[in-house]
Amino acid sequence: MKNIKGRPLCIYSLSIMGLSLLITGCNDNDHDQNVKIRSDKELCSIEHLSKSFTDTHYKVLAVHYFNKDQNLILGENTIKEDFLAPNNVCVVKVLVGPETNSNDKGSPSYSEGIGVEVWLPDRAQWNKRIHVKGGGGWAGGEYLNTNYLVGLGASNSPATIATIEGAVSATTDTGHRISGNGSFAMNADGTINTALWKDFAERGIHEMAVVTKKMTENYYNEKAKYSYWDGFSTGGRQALKEAQVNPNDFDGILAGAPAINWTHFITSELYPQVVMQQDLGGELLTKKQLDLASNRAIAECGNINGQNYGYILDPSTCSYDPSQDKDILCTNENNDECLTSVQAQAINKIWYGQTEDGSVPNPQIDNSFNLNLSEKQRWYGLTRGTNLEALAGNKPFGIATDLVALIQQDSKIAQPSFINKMSNGLDYWKYISYQQLNHTQDLGLTLQKEFSNINTNNPDLSSFNKDGRKLIIYHGLADTLIMPQGTLKYIHEMNKVMGEQIVNSFMKAYFIPGMGHSYSNGTSNPNANVALPDHENLYRALTDWVEKGIEPSDQVAYTADRKRSLPICIYPKKISYQSGDISQSSSYKCI
Repeated sequence: MKNIKGRPLCIYSLSIMGLSLLITGCNDNDHDQNVKIRSDKELCSIEHLSKSFTDTHYKVLAVHYFNKDQNLILGENTIKEDFLAPNNVCVVKVLVGPETNSNDKGSPSYSEGIGVEVWLPDRAQWNKRIHVKGGGGWAGGEYLNTNYLVGLGASNSPATIATIEGAVSATTDTGHRISGNGSFAMNADGTINTALWKDFAERGIHEMAVVTKKMTENYYNEKAKYSYWDGFSTGGRQALKEAQVNPNDFDGILAGAPAINWTHFITSELYPQVVMQQDLGGELLTKKQLDLASNRAIAECGNINGQNYGYILDPSTCSYDPSQDKDILCTNENNDECLTSVQAQAINKIWYGQTEDGSVPNPQIDNSFNLNLSEKQRWYGLTRGTNLEALAGNKPFGIATDLVALIQQDSKIAQPSFINKMSNGLDYWKYISYQQLNHTQDLGLTLQKEFSNINTNNPDLSSFNKDGRKLIIYHGLADTLIMPQGTLKYIHEMNKVMGEQIVNSFMKAYFIPGMGHSYSNGTSNPNANVALPDHENLYRALTDWVEKGIEPSDQVAYTADRKRSLPICIYPKKISYQSGDISQSSSYKCI
């Protein structure tokens, strides 16, 4: 239709039900200011984004719009290198109330509420997905600090997900600022802080899902087509908690090294230190001694076609016993170049895992890969060949001492960084006996209700297994903190409860040889050239399964220098050498 005298042709429409007149196209400026399409930068405002919520418990604290090539940094970020935004992005800080323990402001047990940081790419860049990130350790952080960006990172961070991948991303403090320890979970009087346990265990991550979905719909004026959870360690536990408790929150879940069986494995993380206090009189094994035993295990169990691979592909088959290895046992003089028989047996105990009385069976009979725990065994130990320093080094793992203090409701057990009005941590963990640690395991189970079922080990995911939802779990077989046998046990229990065929229809798992508690070499051999999976490939396998119905298959892992490759098999298949160069994936099959 032509314009009349240079002005747009007016279109009139008379309502059938009334006399209202609709007039379009008659403004000299092509559109009225009241219906002007607002820019992304204009939408990135507290005024607009606050309209995402009707409940007063939700409050938008701050928004920051960054243009492409602008440095992603606020006043209190102390990063050395510039992180220039690859594309425009809107970052939003949200507080989810109510506050907790208002009478104890200034103490770790006080909380303003749950902090959520959401990253929104421009509308033109958005791929119609939500892809949120899980936390680590005790979570926490500066999420409510309006002058600090939490979601920065060079790869697989909310910043890169939003600006490069093009998905909406988010992460949360799970209800507390303190991030270095678990003192937030103890009230000022030493009792259990059930409100913040619940926020940490489950409420915080669900609220993040709620906040992100509401804000996405408001910002883009449409709902996301797909939503994904992506987490590792604590983030892996959070992933499975969502599947168990809030199954409608996400269409796909990627759970790495899930920290499930929380009170089981974290209590057991203190066991190596208890062994050295009880059996060695507090004289710690040196790094040389720890590596000596672990590297000998690799020498015994890491051979393929007559060549040593540098690490163990299948630790479930390794039963190496340092107490029977004359080549490393001390003879006339004790030093850190050898092990006494008592020290060698202490390492066997660390590999086997916590028992109720400090006993350990012959590893030829039980090497801690029996998914049904033995009569006296409380949890599994680290796999042979794994670097033992994180748990058996010169100080205990902080989360372990925190948790034992929280279970016993005695802050003095923790390390000095644990702050409480009754008493800060005083390292009383040193005086814990085998029997007391065993009691702590039992008590941790009885407190699951108060801890908001932090163990996250419900194997029935029937509610999640609907509407095409999918789950991928992966775990390193040389994890230095979380024993992979616990994840194997969980999958085994899922199969028993739901049936293996049903489980396989919505869940796949990968167990990666040599991988530690990150995408790194977890073994005691610093020269091990570990072939690691690519996170993007794992995430792509999940999205293809959810969106295209393409079932995940075995993958190929590569070393950083690309000189070695190795198949990564879908559980329960295992890597089997066939013939050829042991450094090439083509020489193996998944059987």
